[in-house]
Amino acid sequence: MKTPSPEELEPIETASRDELRALQLQRLKWSLHHAYDNVAHYRRSWDAAGIHPAQVRSLEDLSRFPFTAKRDLREHYPFGLFAVPRERIARLHASSGTTGKPTVVGYTAGDIDTWAALVARSIRAAGGRPGDTVQIAYGYGLFTGGLGAHYGAERLGCTVIPISGGQTEKQVQLIRDLKPNIIMVTPSYLLVIAEEFKRQGLDARATSLRIGILGAEPWSEAMRSQIESTMQIDALDIYGLSEVMGPGVASECVESKDGPVIWEDHFYPEVIDPQSAAVVPDGELGELVLTSLTKEALPIIRYRTRDLTRLLVPTARSMRRMQKVLGRSDDMLIIRGVNVYPSQFEDLILQIGLFAPHYLLEVERAGNLDALTVHVEVAVGVDHSACQGAAAQLAHRIKAYIGVNVAVKTNPCGSLTRSLGKAQHVIDKRKDR
Repeated sequence: MKTPSPEELEPIETASRDELRALQLQRLKWSLHHAYDNVAHYRRSWDAAGIHPAQVRSLEDLSRFPFTAKRDLREHYPFGLFAVPRERIARLHASSGTTGKPTVVGYTAGDIDTWAALVARSIRAAGGRPGDTVQIAYGYGLFTGGLGAHYGAERLGCTVIPISGGQTEKQVQLIRDLKPNIIMVTPSYLLVIAEEFKRQGLDARATSLRIGILGAEPWSEAMRSQIESTMQIDALDIYGLSEVMGPGVASECVESKDGPVIWEDHFYPEVIDPQSAAVVPDGELGELVLTSLTKEALPIIRYRTRDLTRLLVPTARSMRRMQKVLGRSDDMLIIRGVNVYPSQFEDLILQIGLFAPHYLLEVERAGNLDALTVHVEVAVGVDHSACQGAAAQLAHRIKAYIGVNVAVKTNPCGSLTRSLGKAQHVIDKRKDR
């Protein structure tokens, strides 16, 4: 695919909804036939459900097909869902497999080309241009973040600094010495890098960086404000998951910053009620379901991402947006009958103004009742002893806005464990009982 010139959009990014839907239907029919003809699991599942790709007449007909879940990839580990011969696989990625067998994802050369083009589109949407220098602090290896960002940045015509995650002091050194314009990293680790600037007595706002393309974990608008004020950059959300492709399934546009645009010419989105599995109208909160329209090696049909979001009307592009992910349906905590998500706490913590954007939720069982402790950290330069009133204020706000009683424990600056990738915000000790 030819890379667009720096100042123009691809025609599909400004196409009419009718033009986009026509392309989606054409590609959906191909993807369904490709999956049915080449993947035994899909063929058995759809035959059992009494549905065949030839019956698809509209995009809405997709809702008649069964869902695909992560367990399907694990049950067919490693190559059972591949739709092309093994010798056509150009690359393999895999999840960490911390909760069972890893999910293995394969790519043909064509898939890698498409992926690079979509990440390049995402970087351009964030304000990146050919000639920019991109520091990639996502992890490389089997995780899709590092290499996905790398190939996309190169496709756009950028200079790549492939440092990967970790080596925080070196991250700062390279930012100072090599002067990148863009950093691609998890939002929580970018704040760790900002802390290292402060530790060294340096101003994190006075660097060459002007854009942060941040993903791999849910993060709030309050976190965006914190990052932008701390580092004097535009912070943009990029969304993806390895089962569907990797980073670049959706990405924010710098001119609007109103939620990632789903690249609907390659992925068809639905949002469902997590309990009933019924498709809900655009604008309603639910679980995101994605169907690949162009993937060759691993077509993914109605994949339940477990990510909670809303589909929103198009703004900066012809394609629909998704609200920043609230959390995952399988990360939801039930505290005394109240459903809560970690990202809800992040907003309230940062609103106080005295706490750093690092927190930990610790859930225990006290007798027959759940007890939730919110561990927060005082911000740089704030006196720890002066935060007791702020802790009480935070507990009050959590009760008012989320609906649960909590204990808030303040901790000295830098005392909570930092993550070099995705931040871990929950310790649920009830599971150990």
